[in-house]
Amino acid sequence: MRTQNEKHSGRIMVMSKVGKSILILGGAGFLGQKLLRQLFADGAWCGHPIASVTSADMTALPIDFPNVSEIVQHVGNVADEDFISNVFQKHYDVVYLLASVVSGQAELEFDVGYRTNLYGGIKILDAIRAQATDTKLIFTSSLAVFGGEVPEGPILDHYQCNPQTSYGSQKAIMELLINDYSRKGYFDGCSLRLPTVTIRPGKPNAAASGFASGLFREPLQGVETVCPVSTHLAMWVSAPRTIITNLIHAGKISADDWGMQRAIALPGISVSIEEMISSMKRVAGEEPVNRITYKVDPFVENLVRGWPAKVIPEKAIRLGFAQDRSFDDNIRWFLEDDKV
Repeated sequence: MRTQNEKHSGRIMVMSKVGKSILILGGAGFLGQKLLRQLFADGAWCGHPIASVTSADMTALPIDFPNVSEIVQHVGNVADEDFISNVFQKHYDVVYLLASVVSGQAELEFDVGYRTNLYGGIKILDAIRAQATDTKLIFTSSLAVFGGEVPEGPILDHYQCNPQTSYGSQKAIMELLINDYSRKGYFDGCSLRLPTVTIRPGKPNAAASGFASGLFREPLQGVETVCPVSTHLAMWVSAPRTIITNLIHAGKISADDWGMQRAIALPGISVSIEEMISSMKRVAGEEPVNRITYKVDPFVENLVRGWPAKVIPEKAIRLGFAQDRSFDDNIRWFLEDDKV
């Protein structure tokens, strides 16, 4: 596997008639685009040749996206039944379900969040079920499934879900459904509870965790920004490179190895806002740090306080998922991969 810091050469992938057909729901988003780039960089998926790659999202991929002519694109709303029916006119060996309404928007727009993240998700599960029993489904869940009256200290694999946001509730329900559909043999699914992914490139979005990217992305690109939470708050975070590595690795895990619980917390690192800012200073110097001002936003702070700050991802480590080493790497990798 080529590492994600290697710039994409734009080479043509040789598609195989006997290879895997891959669908990425949310392919035009941040993670979707990075996953697509990695697939073309590798020229394979989990050691298997690739027959076709399809992206389905609200928007099309940029016209200058590498190998865009080799990617089948469907543009529409994943909550729309006709759109999903059209996407699933063909069989897919692998489905990545990355598309969702983000946390902050799902909390503020109750109906929109449930229509997309839950009811749209169920339509997708049923579309896969109607096709075959051998499809691999990899769903991006969230640590927002935890909350409320959890014990002090780190989150363990066996802790009960008790989400305190609509977004977390939607993800938790999808996890249960994926467990049940997989138990019935309708497909081979898993749910990956992602840490906060930082540093995300591009423009800010409505995710409550988006500040954890903007806090570094903007200053590193010469733009002032505001820190909306107390700097002593800690978060469970992971770099985009590590997340993409783990999204692909999930495809290698057998049903037997998943066992009866197919939802796991992915590895990350527990780091405070203050420690993350110190990492930026070590890697990039004082100037970016001086572009940060501090003003607590109670809405964002209350949401973040409800998220686990530390996790012990025992099962994920046992299954071979990758773990970040330090936030210094996150800063360096952003400068190498995504700074504009």
